[in-house]
Formats: sequence, structure tokens, C-alpha cells
Amino acid sequence: MKKQELIHLHGLLAEVSNNYEEYNDTALDYQDYDDLGVRPTSIHKSKTDHKAAVFALAKCITSDVDGEETEPVAATAD
Repeated sequence: MKKQELIHLHGLLAEVSNNYEEYNDTALDYQDYDDLGVRPTSIHKSKTDHKAAVFALAKCITSDVDGEETEPVAATAD
């Protein structure tokens, strides 16, 4: 993946996390992500830095989602 694509993915994940917090009226724990000091707008940072930030942000979102229990949805076609 190219650096530009990774930065774009980083921005999309940041939007997902913002929307997730608004929709679920919750605050995510961004400690690991904040410690990296890399934001989607930090275009001067390296590709490796953005990759680490993407993984940290994804882990932040998924750790909160894993805690939710939902009723399974039946897979049916219309």
C-alpha cells in the first residue's frame, strides 16, 4: 500500500471512530493512538508511522465493538 493510500485509510478510520462515538454515545480509549502522535493530517510523518496509527485506531474501535452483545441477524435474501 502506498503512503498516500495509507493516509487516506487513516482519515477514513478517524471518521469511523468519530461516527461510532456519536452513534453509540460513548467515548473510546485513544491512549495507544494518542501516544503515537500521528494524525491523518500529519502528512510529513512516515508511512510506518501512519501504519502504526491505523492499527492502533482500528484496535481502539474493535475493542469497544467486541464488548457489545447483539442479537444475531439471520442471513436472508429478499
